Amino acid sequence: KNQRRNTTTTMSEEWKLSSHENDGKSQYGGRDLVGYGPSPPDPKWPNGAKVALSLVLNYEEGGENCLLHGDDESEKLLSEMVGAAAIPNDRHVNMESLYDYGARAGFWRLHRMLKDIPITVYAVGMALERNPEACKAMVETKTWEVASHGYRWWDYQNISQDVEREHIKRTVAIHEKMLGKRPLGMYQGKPNENTLKLVVEEGGFLYGCDDYSDDLPYWNCNVGEKPFLIIPYTL
Repeated sequence: KNQRRNTTTTMSEEWKLSSHENDGKSQYGGRDLVGYGPSPPDPKWPNGAKVALSLVLNYEEGGENCLLHGDDESEKLLSEMVGAAAIPNDRHVNMESLYDYGARAGFWRLHRMLKDIPITVYAVGMALERNPEACKAMVETKTWEVASHGYRWWDYQNISQDVEREHIKRTVAIHEKMLGKRPLGMYQGKPNENTLKLVVEEGGFLYGCDDYSDDLPYWNCNVGEKPFLIIPYTL
């Protein structure tokens, strides 16, 4: 016993510059690195299907960072310009043009291709408001569901809870105005550690997709008063 106790003390002292309270844990801070392991459950998909595929169309154009939207820098993400950087306090006209393409032409090309297929549209609220014709097409395409992609195509990492809470409520209101009904799913896209709590707090969402940790949907029992459905996304 004395030898085992001395060994533990020695190990702790040996790694005193790199040790952390979560070392060696499989579950911590809401993370789970083990999951189902080698024995995932049978989800029993309808009609004996072996795979359930969630096909998603992201609609963000018109909700990105832009001085014309009241932002203090241009957009830098998700364009054909590799390594594009945000331009502080100025417009990036090439970036704006690329995003314009998505709303003006890209959406309609995909709509023609996918209008008979069940898909989910992750729609940014500000973007929806700028294109009533696209909203009309989403509503009239009966095989489509429109979920929320947040109010802005922002990185919410350092956004205050008060602002993010208002954004969530505002985008729900925009869905109701532009599409005739509220969204039931939420994919913020670039969330922070409070996002899921705020989504559940809003009270009307049935599922969230800001998760990449599994192949199967699962219930998160750590937020709210009842389990909340998570449908993992992939990039």
